[in-house]
Amino acid sequence: MRFGGDRGVIVDLRAGDVVVIPAGVAHKGEAASPDLLIVGAYPGGRGPDMQIPGKCDRELALTNIAAVPSPGGDPVCGTSGPLTERWRASAQR
Repeated sequence: MRFGGDRGVIVDLRAGDVVVIPAGVAHKGEAASPDLLIVGAYPGGRGPDMQIPGKCDRELALTNIAAVPSPGGDPVCGTSGPLTERWRASAQR
């Protein structure tokens, strides 16, 4: 998986890995084994908001990113867990 656009970092994922991609982070599957499962979920019934650098309104994109609500829970640990704890901590900064 590549994160951060065409020049971004490639991360090798293995069985059992979970990746939660925050709004605004470019990502691309570079290669995958046939047994890879990808689940996309968007809070509050939202859908993907694909933006292409250089072809989008940056201010509108930043506004849309900021409007994404906090997750209702951690997708692995439930109502509390690392995702929700870190999200809350970063919101308090």
